[in-house]
Amino acid sequence: MKDEKLFKSFPIIQNDDILMKQIVKQDLNDYAEINMNEELYRFKPGEPRKTIAAVENIIGHHERDFYKKIIINLGIYLKEENYKMVGVAELFDFDKKVNAATIGYTLNKNYWGKGIATKTTALLLNYLFYEIDVNRIQAFVMPQNEKSKNVLLRNKFMKEGTIRQGNYWRGRGIVDLELYSILKSEYIAQ
Repeated sequence: MKDEKLFKSFPIIQNDDILMKQIVKQDLNDYAEINMNEELYRFKPGEPRKTIAAVENIIGHHERDFYKKIIINLGIYLKEENYKMVGVAELFDFDKKVNAATIGYTLNKNYWGKGIATKTTALLLNYLFYEIDVNRIQAFVMPQNEKSKNVLLRNKFMKEGTIRQGNYWRGRGIVDLELYSILKSEYIAQ
């Protein structure tokens, strides 16, 4: 794993449709649409933010956590919509011994069903496998979150199983999570 590259500066990952980059204060209104939406928190830890100030505070936390080498939160922007921020991609739980990383994603509800999460995941795989040289990428999904599971399956992840009552999520308590993963050798063979 090339972690020196991973945390050198916020990555910029893109294709013809999507740009992923650092979330900045100019994104506050778009970011608030995501973080203040109760429905989006049905399948993710935490609770929706109640105020714009609370959402703005999160942006500062993202930068702090990046420099502590804990997590990378990237905004997902649509090029065809004048770079509107429509979601967040997360890269975290970097394990040098296993050479693995965990990913996650959240999209503004107005952009569900448009293939954005699938394209975002494909971009994350390419970045982590080829630029950072990880061997394993995994994602955890609540069993009820069919849309997210389909995103992972379309990107050739394999379901490894269900971790029963094995995680505590703030705002949810103890939850079951399904574990999906893909190895670099599997990705290359596609």
